[in-house]
Amino acid sequence: MTANHAATSNDDASNALDLARNQRLSLLDLLRLAEALNGAGQHAAAAELYKTWVAFNDNSPAIHLAYFNYAVVLSQGGDPAGAVQAFRACLKANPEFAPGHINLGRVLEDAGLIGQAVEQWSHYAAATHHIDAEAVGHRHMILQNIGRVLEGAGKFEEAENALLQAFELRPESPEAGQHWASLRQRQCKWPVLAPSNHLAPRKMIDAISSLTLSCYADDPMFQLAKAYRFSKTLVGACPDLSRFPRRSPKQKSGTGQRLRVGYLSSDLRDHAVGFALCEVLELHDKNSLEVFAYYCGNVRNTDSTQERIKAAVHCWRDINGLDDATAASQIISDEIDILIDVNGYTKDARAKIFAYRPAPVIVSFCGYPGSTGSPFHQYLISDGYMIPEENEIYYSEKVLRIACDQPLDRKRSIAARPSRAEVGLPEDAFVYASFNGMQKITENCFARWMTILSQTPGSLLWLLTGDDDVNQRLRDVAEKSGVAPERLVFAPKVQNPQHIARIGVADLFLDTFPYGAHSTAADAITSGLPVLTMSGKTFAARFCGSIVTAAGVPEMLCSSPEDYVARAIGFERDRKSLLEVRVSIARQRETSVLRDIPALARRLEDLFWQMQGECERGETPVPDLSNLDLYYELGAETVLENIEFEDEQSYRKRYLKKLNQRHDYAPIPYDRRLWQKPDN
Repeated sequence: MTANHAATSNDDASNALDLARNQRLSLLDLLRLAEALNGAGQHAAAAELYKTWVAFNDNSPAIHLAYFNYAVVLSQGGDPAGAVQAFRACLKANPEFAPGHINLGRVLEDAGLIGQAVEQWSHYAAATHHIDAEAVGHRHMILQNIGRVLEGAGKFEEAENALLQAFELRPESPEAGQHWASLRQRQCKWPVLAPSNHLAPRKMIDAISSLTLSCYADDPMFQLAKAYRFSKTLVGACPDLSRFPRRSPKQKSGTGQRLRVGYLSSDLRDHAVGFALCEVLELHDKNSLEVFAYYCGNVRNTDSTQERIKAAVHCWRDINGLDDATAASQIISDEIDILIDVNGYTKDARAKIFAYRPAPVIVSFCGYPGSTGSPFHQYLISDGYMIPEENEIYYSEKVLRIACDQPLDRKRSIAARPSRAEVGLPEDAFVYASFNGMQKITENCFARWMTILSQTPGSLLWLLTGDDDVNQRLRDVAEKSGVAPERLVFAPKVQNPQHIARIGVADLFLDTFPYGAHSTAADAITSGLPVLTMSGKTFAARFCGSIVTAAGVPEMLCSSPEDYVARAIGFERDRKSLLEVRVSIARQRETSVLRDIPALARRLEDLFWQMQGECERGETPVPDLSNLDLYYELGAETVLENIEFEDEQSYRKRYLKKLNQRHDYAPIPYDRRLWQKPDN
């Protein structure tokens, strides 16, 4: 077996040399292959690969990195003269590359050339004498601003480069790292957390946001711990509460008085959340509730969804221009009983408002796919599929349930269904579709899709367009996978009524993992398109499963990645079985749980009154934040193991093993999560 492995390595090295000569080997692939060769003790082969690459890729803007690694390999292989030459070539390509100066000095020192080593280091020290803490801070701020502006302008490549520089400059400041990782996800750049000479993988894990993590890993315990850490960082020290005494609940149960319920969100507009909540707000029993809407998004001049919401609620307040304390004061003066956070940690959220506890009861619902991990949110509304009872350990809030955690608007305008020709699709092809955002497409997910296409000749994959670079990147990956790039078809963005109408001309919707389709799945079902999904453990990874179950077609749930691929291929080969699913969706369209919005509105009202009753009796739950700092540390280790999919039992065993190891070192207090006190 060793001889076969060596032969394979030699073949790989030979192929890599050919690719390097023809400028078809990326720098990232070069570093991976050379590192593998070097790690296997094949220093000469690694050096030859670097030597060939720098000879034929001298136009690369990052050639100094190749020279640097080439020099390191030469040094390790016992060729100090070659290492000195390669380090000097590195610095000629990039005179400001500090590791080049440092390592060149070390090679000179090892060769006994102490004077030259000191001279080399002194040269760099003199060139950077002006860099102090203030200058570093200014550079960091400038790079972040460059990244922010370029990201907003849609210049993702340039923005990513600026943000990475800022992140490397100050890894302890998470904002640049958050945006950098998010941008790489949106551009389908894999691996998302690209190796860096300046950033440890753990620093990257620390920097990514909760939403980025949802797209990156199916790890509900770490998801909770990440949200908890973000909440602490965002809110910081306890705000000045001298003007915000804790409000006692009003006694309203059984009195005939109406509850005052407030929905706070930046998405009460033409947005997936606005579409979802619009009819619910219209259907609320106005004899039972007084509904307030607190809008913290940007001003909208023409927005039909927002106009409907304004007409549906008793009071609309635009709080975008108010600071957090003033906004909280407004909510207090409105005497809100139940305040609903419809943002969580999404774009334009105002999470700090909740730190002032402007209502006796604070609830998370509809806008954020997971636990807030905050000390302020006492309840989370979801459903039984999304959060089975045994999974409540992954949530700091008390979980209350509705039938399906995906409201929808049955009144939404839907255009006439177009023909396939009108949307650029052939009439006779089997069309797989996935209209999730590009950030949800992982390397493993796309590889599964390529396997499916490879096994179904003539089929197409219909995706919602990204920018031109992203589209081309996916075409290139498809071609490397043996799939003709023209089999990927990118749908341009259109108005929502036209978008929902066109979805139905596809044959089968392929869900993403670990962050599955949410409102997009509901739109597909609305258009009559079957959705194939597999469920994981996190909120984001179970949402689509909840929707297809509520639509009455639980047979579209897959048990594993292998099952998902086999089922997708099977439906193309047995189209009668897929037609039966379509017929089932159509038959249950108006009677399914998914579309029973009046019942959902009534259930929400019942839950609001349940919370009110518990509050009046002094039974409002206290968020469970126990041991979350420890679970964060363990979760960061676990995520770095890069296990994409595993069953619940295996997942818990991994955590318990780490918990036992930590407990053996220093006792851990028991909690109600994974580290529970033994029965005996």
